[in-house]
Amino acid sequence: MVQIPKVPSESALPSPLQRSVPTSADVARLAGVSRATVSYVLNNTSAVRISEPTRRRVHEAAKELGYVPHAAARSLRAGHSRMVLMPTPHVAVGGLYSQFFNELQWALSRLDYTVVQYGGVGLRGDEAARAWAELRPVAVIVPSGGLGPEGVAVLKRSGARAVVMLSPEAVDGAHVLILDHGGVGYSAGRHLIERGRRRIGVVVPQEPGLGIYSRPRLEGIRRAVNGTEATVTELPLAYDEQAAGRLAANWRSLDLDAVFAYNDEYAMLVMRALQDEGIGIPDEAAVIGADDLMLGRLLRPRLSTVHLDLPAGRDLAELVDRAVREPGLAPTTHDVLGATVMHRESS
Repeated sequence: MVQIPKVPSESALPSPLQRSVPTSADVARLAGVSRATVSYVLNNTSAVRISEPTRRRVHEAAKELGYVPHAAARSLRAGHSRMVLMPTPHVAVGGLYSQFFNELQWALSRLDYTVVQYGGVGLRGDEAARAWAELRPVAVIVPSGGLGPEGVAVLKRSGARAVVMLSPEAVDGAHVLILDHGGVGYSAGRHLIERGRRRIGVVVPQEPGLGIYSRPRLEGIRRAVNGTEATVTELPLAYDEQAAGRLAANWRSLDLDAVFAYNDEYAMLVMRALQDEGIGIPDEAAVIGADDLMLGRLLRPRLSTVHLDLPAGRDLAELVDRAVREPGLAPTTHDVLGATVMHRESS
């Protein structure tokens, strides 16, 4: 008689919680090195020279065992975490800013920081700072304004060694990259005036939160026309085809000969609607955007735009790293966001 072996029931199998968690000592035994060597290799310590064959053995042993370093333990040894908190913007950012933030995250990871995006819906300013502080990040990069000196102080008391902001104005206690959106509007305005335009419409997006960018751009246009015979007309606009169609249908009654459309995405929306209405670009209406997106160069006519020079992500990552390594580093302010007009057929 053949006996069929009994299959252990699911309850008899060890649960994930019962299985032993691999440690650095296990990695050291499998790789044939000391625990200190494991720590040096897996923490990317540059102060100690480790041969490449040894590094490979340690990494292979860690992979075989499924071992990963314990972040909390590493933080205790270092005296601070390696977490850089990056709150997600409360407004939609275009392709240009998305590319910048991706580059920044890559540069920080190369410096052995862990970037954590925080999506605190409904939190603003100093209230948001208290929520961020609960995570005890070593640095916080705030992608827009709204954080005040009190919020910066809360973060620093919780252990943040660097608070970096992209903001239209300086904030006490924080490293600030000042984004001159007024210069973007001014550059667009001067371009249109030099091309002979005198009745300029300026798109002001109706999406909540975009005012921090659109209002300075509008004021920049107004500065550009100051002292000339040109006029500026605000054009509130939602980002949808129906709204753009209504604007195009009323275009001739508005008696405008040009439009600065806030950015390239709005410019493409407006230009398409104007063309559908039979309005010639640029003969009847010159159109200019901002951001210099690739898609704008593929349109016909090609879209004139303001090219923005954002800071390099690696430069901002190095600023964060320096502030973490030198806690006494005085906060700095940097003027960024250079603006250069790219003249093409639409204007």
